[in-house]
Amino acid sequence: MGRFMGGFRTAIAAGLLLGMTGVAGAQDASGLARLTGGVIEDSRRGVMASLELSQGVPWRVFTLDNPWRVVLDFREIALDDDAAAALDRSDRVRDIRMGAYRPGWSRIVLGLSEPLAVAQAGLRIDRESGAATLALTLERTDAQSFAVSAGLPADPDWGRPRAVAPRAPKDADGRLVVMLDPGHGGIDPGAQRDGASEADLMLQFARELRDVLRRTGRYAVTMTRDDDVFVSLEARVAAAQDAGADLFVSLHADAIEEGVARGASVYTLSRDASDEASAALAERHERDDLLSGLDLTGTDDRVAQVLMDIARLDSTPRSRALARHVVDGIRNAVGEVHKRPLRHAGFSVLKAADIPSVLVELGFLSTGQDLKNLRDPVWRAGMAAGIRDGIDAWALEDEALKGLRRH
Repeated sequence: MGRFMGGFRTAIAAGLLLGMTGVAGAQDASGLARLTGGVIEDSRRGVMASLELSQGVPWRVFTLDNPWRVVLDFREIALDDDAAAALDRSDRVRDIRMGAYRPGWSRIVLGLSEPLAVAQAGLRIDRESGAATLALTLERTDAQSFAVSAGLPADPDWGRPRAVAPRAPKDADGRLVVMLDPGHGGIDPGAQRDGASEADLMLQFARELRDVLRRTGRYAVTMTRDDDVFVSLEARVAAAQDAGADLFVSLHADAIEEGVARGASVYTLSRDASDEASAALAERHERDDLLSGLDLTGTDDRVAQVLMDIARLDSTPRSRALARHVVDGIRNAVGEVHKRPLRHAGFSVLKAADIPSVLVELGFLSTGQDLKNLRDPVWRAGMAAGIRDGIDAWALEDEALKGLRRH
């Protein structure tokens, strides 16, 4: 059974999930998620665990050896010993310990009476109540396989901002690694109009753009999500870091309540929004306590902030160059863009310190023609070609300027 552990050793759950506020009475008065119930019991092949939470939170699971343990870390949840005692109905789990292990984070440790591998782990959020269930399947393995796979995740500070230096492409064939980020998803549909949701439209377009980029042979392309699932902003940034991405392209289609707006625009990161509309747009994308990722506030380590600011001395001009080329590519391909296509705002999803990043607003669902375009496969093909051409032009320029960048 040792083969199961390979995919879960550092299971910083790819879905790092942050749920909606629960129904009345389901949430602790402090705003913390609560462990509301569940069971850990033996199965024919090992142990089945089901933990019920009042709301979804970022989480991860890994194993430790000597003695055998399974560790679950959560963005802080309310725990107590009575809950632990009520959970355990398993002979293979000899004890359960839970509590805070650093400010803002909680840990549950399952002490095992025999080596068990994490075969499956996943968190599901109820769309109606916002409550969440973490399901965990442990299967028997041998002590040697357990020991080989066990250990702290590669990034023990997974919940903290990262300070990293610019990197070379990690793709073995020398291709640029592109991370596409279809906005919203799952419990967060984004903008909606006439039965269309931003989340669904952006996932469809991201898949098409991925195929267009891959066909060039010049790019290795991955996505922050490839299904209708919720992915927190911090998980999107972390996915780009983990993939060794050379550029990050977030895809959105907004809606406005008043007035008429149409056409694509491209955003880069700025401490201050370029105008009031940009500020409001950033606020809408980051409401519901989603402002996390690499958001450097006064609570973050000052040294990390300085290091990230240094890294951005390199990535910021590269991001702006990418935005310019993408706007040009879109204009040439589809014939028009927003009247002010180059903008900047404080989107958290753009805050990877060392990765050139842009957010592309493909259009406005509140504008009939833009919605029609987003539903038109021919128009989408032209938009994808325009973004590809912009990335191509940027890549050529960026390579030519490589020798002039700071190291």
